[in-house]
Amino acid sequence: MVAFVASLLITALMCLVVFVVGRTRPPGKPLTWGEAVVAGVFVFALLLLMYGIVPNQWLLWADNELGWRKDAFGIPNPFGKSFFENGISWPGGRGRILLSKEAIRDVIAATIYIVGLVGQIAAWKWWQTRGERTGTTDVARSAYGRPLIRKAGA
Repeated sequence: MVAFVASLLITALMCLVVFVVGRTRPPGKPLTWGEAVVAGVFVFALLLLMYGIVPNQWLLWADNELGWRKDAFGIPNPFGKSFFENGISWPGGRGRILLSKEAIRDVIAATIYIVGLVGQIAAWKWWQTRGERTGTTDVARSAYGRPLIRKAGA
């Protein structure tokens, strides 16, 4: 659990660094060679954490400490007995569905990947459009940069 939580916190902190740099760095400012190398290594480490280490630590924690294996059934409940340990019965008595805890573990791992991919695409879009103006309410400005309320001579 400690490794999973630590990898999740480090990933969140690295994402926060991306947004802080994106807010403080002017759009269009050219990169130096050293900045480009540091940024490339940083992004590689962030993606390695997001798509490699965090899901792996989740799977290790679920397998080892939580015991979510093929032979354990039901939806895990942190407060006691699992839900539907004996399966889900259909009306009419035509059988039941057994849901292994391993399937729940895999759904959560897939969700980690999906959230990472959607977050990565959203961060790319935010980074590329961070310098664009959103409104079309351009007003005329004076020579001093103040907005004009009425036209001169009126």
